[in-house]
Amino acid sequence: VEQTGVAGVVVGRGCLGRPWLFRDLAAAFAGEQVATLPVLGEVTAMMRRHAELLSQHMGEERGCKEFRKHVTWYLKGFAAGGTLRRSLGLVDSLAALDDLLAELDPHEPFPVRELGTPRGRQGAPRSRVVLPEGWLDDTDGTGAVLREDAGETTGG
Repeated sequence: VEQTGVAGVVVGRGCLGRPWLFRDLAAAFAGEQVATLPVLGEVTAMMRRHAELLSQHMGEERGCKEFRKHVTWYLKGFAAGGTLRRSLGLVDSLAALDDLLAELDPHEPFPVRELGTPRGRQGAPRSRVVLPEGWLDDTDGTGAVLREDAGETTGG
């Protein structure tokens, strides 16, 4: 941030399934050593806590159903077979979640190869980017005057 002069950083989908990212960002901004990547046992503890907090907020059945969509984010790159992943995607209680998470190897190291890979849906790229007239004429952001012509807009 200091080197580039940007006003901020957007975390976006990078945090999905990786809640420790906020801890790492705080350490980096404070000039501190960033912690090591978590082993699977630490990830499953975070998964359990996430499901527990959702259950406290929404009730256990609803909280567990809401948690299901996060399972693939948390386990991306880890050796969790398809049957186990499917079962986790159907979990409806914290006890069932505990039983399934116990099947995973808590000592499995974080899959470093997954860092930097695309996260989320990777649909087809847009064929053409359209910028307003004059958008690229102002390189420092101080004097661009963009033409607004209501007849050229789609209304949404």
